[in-house]
Amino acid sequence: MSDIIQVPGNSTESLRQLLTGLEKCFPPGQTVGVKVHWGERGNTGFLHPRYTREIVRWLRESGVEPFVFDTTVLYSGGRRTPADSLDTAAQHGFTEEYLGCPVRLGDVDGRDVEDIPSGFKHFSTVQVASVIRKADGFVIFSHFKGHMGTGFGGAIKNISMGLASRAQKQRMHADAHPVLKPGKCNRCGLCAEVCPAGAAVLPEDGDPVYDLEVCVGCSQCIALCPQTALRIFWETDETVFQEKLVETAAVLWEQIGRNTVLVNGLIRILSECDCLPGTHPAIADDFGFIGGFHPVAVDEASLQQIGAKPFDLAHPGIPWRRQFDYAREIGFTPSI
Repeated sequence: MSDIIQVPGNSTESLRQLLTGLEKCFPPGQTVGVKVHWGERGNTGFLHPRYTREIVRWLRESGVEPFVFDTTVLYSGGRRTPADSLDTAAQHGFTEEYLGCPVRLGDVDGRDVEDIPSGFKHFSTVQVASVIRKADGFVIFSHFKGHMGTGFGGAIKNISMGLASRAQKQRMHADAHPVLKPGKCNRCGLCAEVCPAGAAVLPEDGDPVYDLEVCVGCSQCIALCPQTALRIFWETDETVFQEKLVETAAVLWEQIGRNTVLVNGLIRILSECDCLPGTHPAIADDFGFIGGFHPVAVDEASLQQIGAKPFDLAHPGIPWRRQFDYAREIGFTPSI
């Protein structure tokens, strides 16, 4: 885990100390994109924009021109359309006035994308947001927390899902479908309300039904069900999702890795992703910030610091370790 920097504390001063310890990666005059997750509408767990503002200040002091961005998503809610996503960002405090730089969508209208050859076993090409061609370098700022599909979410996921096109997001999720647990549903209809594809239908009587031919695999119905009446059915081995995530990240890293730094915020370590509305329980204490120059190394260092137990307890049975094994199998590892 070479070139890993860790600073304890949850203040902006702690983040500034970490940033100061990173190499001067970006020559003056460059444009640098800061990839963040500004939280789903109604989510209370996302990292406060004061941390992003500190990164922007650090970049400006280095003589570069930063902008902050995220991409649109598959599921319904406050980040599906460009207008809704930017409105959600503003509601959560991610504004140009507060941050001191432009706030943008990395895929503009959800269709501003390009295909990159892959050569790995799951994808022959990976479709990504065009933002990777619109900056000279990147800071990948990730909130480290739990996730229902990947066990944890950090730098790997923030690159993979965060920079993928909506079509690529769907390709990664394609094997996940909802299955109703007998006797658990109270017919509240929320699954049908939030399904972006119209795959969930609540009949006049009886349990909801799910058209798996229409389902896009976003798993939002599973995550938001108030009765926890749904579980994920993996059409293939559930490790495939971990591998698809890593393949997408590896292809993207080949494009942006030469001029990218990564920072994981190990604060407010909650059970669920910032993609989900609501307030979610903490599963570990704050550990500060970890920075580095390769997503696999930064995520491994983050898990080493926190320990595996909180994530295994929050999401039992999720084979998240496969991400690291597969990364090594395909050569997606830090340079020695």
